Amino acid sequence: MSEAVADKTDDVPPHGVSFGEAMRVWLRVAALSFGGPAGQIAVMHRIIVEEKKWIGENRFLQALNYCTLLPGPEAQQLATYIGWLMHKTKGGLFAGTVFVLPGLLAIMALSWIYVLFGRLTIVEGLFFGLKAAVLVIVVEAVLRVGRRALRNNVMTAIAVVSFVAIFFYDVPFPVIVFGAGIIGYVAGAAGYQPFLSAGGHGKVGARQVADRDSLLGEETPAHARPALGWSLSIAAVFLVLWLVPVVGLYLMLGGGNVFTNIAIFFSKMAVVTFGGAYAVLAYVAQQAVDHYHWVTAGEMLDGLGMAETTPGPLIMVTQFVGFLAAWREPGGLPPLLAATLGGLLTTWVTFVPCFLWIFVGAPFVETLRTNKALAAALAAITAAVVGVILNLAVWFGLHVLFAKLVPFTALGASINVPILSSIDAPSAVLALATAIAIFRFKVGIIAVLLASAVAGMAYALVLARI
Repeated sequence: MSEAVADKTDDVPPHGVSFGEAMRVWLRVAALSFGGPAGQIAVMHRIIVEEKKWIGENRFLQALNYCTLLPGPEAQQLATYIGWLMHKTKGGLFAGTVFVLPGLLAIMALSWIYVLFGRLTIVEGLFFGLKAAVLVIVVEAVLRVGRRALRNNVMTAIAVVSFVAIFFYDVPFPVIVFGAGIIGYVAGAAGYQPFLSAGGHGKVGARQVADRDSLLGEETPAHARPALGWSLSIAAVFLVLWLVPVVGLYLMLGGGNVFTNIAIFFSKMAVVTFGGAYAVLAYVAQQAVDHYHWVTAGEMLDGLGMAETTPGPLIMVTQFVGFLAAWREPGGLPPLLAATLGGLLTTWVTFVPCFLWIFVGAPFVETLRTNKALAAALAAITAAVVGVILNLAVWFGLHVLFAKLVPFTALGASINVPILSSIDAPSAVLALATAIAIFRFKVGIIAVLLASAVAGMAYALVLARI
């Protein structure tokens, strides 16, 4: 029986979880997926492994480690992987799509509010408060990823070189990623120990469920075994879904049109953004602000605040970037319609490749997972990403805390340095309070964001009355 037929007739697979039940579980996972990749993966583990026992700990970690090898949002790809493992193609499509849907709708609604009502005092205060909190959250991400990735001096050196390259010399993010990957692959193939002992996720949850005790068991399902014909067929389908709109826009509108640029840039992003959501944001911020001038640094922070406070992948901030890009260059379309189409186009070319990577590569995951050279390449890339995220934190910090920056050139490097007298005292105070809440008192991210938003609105209202 073909997989397409099996997907229609096999309502209750051998593991006993019907597709209808799985749909309800994935809707629940999507609704609770706040707090960035770490929080989303923790929610998925708690529900899928600890509560439902669909799969065991080892299989969950195997899937997670594979998803970290891929460009794009690992939490969404993990949901797609597990959905595919449990219910074949339709399971992967549903799990991956529904994981994105709440964020898509929420960011779209907030984007409309932003362009229509953003100059209202209370809305300005809301985003003022979120900016300061997001700055601290990005710093926390640097420390969190660094603790996992920088296991030795070699990995630390890669992170430092990556930071210097991108912050001082504007080396493109893809060059840094591929350079680190090549170094790691060669070193791993040569058996160089610092690369072989780095990386890895380790345990995810408190309760460890053995694979043999899970509903799926230890055996690999028949549909999850490598099949070259299937891989080529599904690759062709998703390549068409992904690239035909991109080529069509280029042929119809030309290379200088904003929709063409959105399609090409975010398609490129989908291929090169290894290392998780914050690495993606560093690349997007560098290009969308400094190269394309689609958004300002402040607007990029506003979008990140939206993504942090809504369910779904953090990478959904890219939809906000595409929305504003088309809003500012609508062509002959009404601005709101152009902006909406720009946001949807961004989401399409960002996430369609994610399904391609999973459906084509997942059957070969065991081979990839046990390949030491690839594991070393991933370790080197993850170390480089620490430097890239640090660049994002410094870049955000300069734009949040200081009103004036001036260019400075030395040793071939060109950076913007702050005028210390232009420090924004209210932003600095709020950022400090947020840092104390997160690092000293371990307050949750969502609670911190909400408190910062309320503080920002209160400050704006008080300022308006003075």
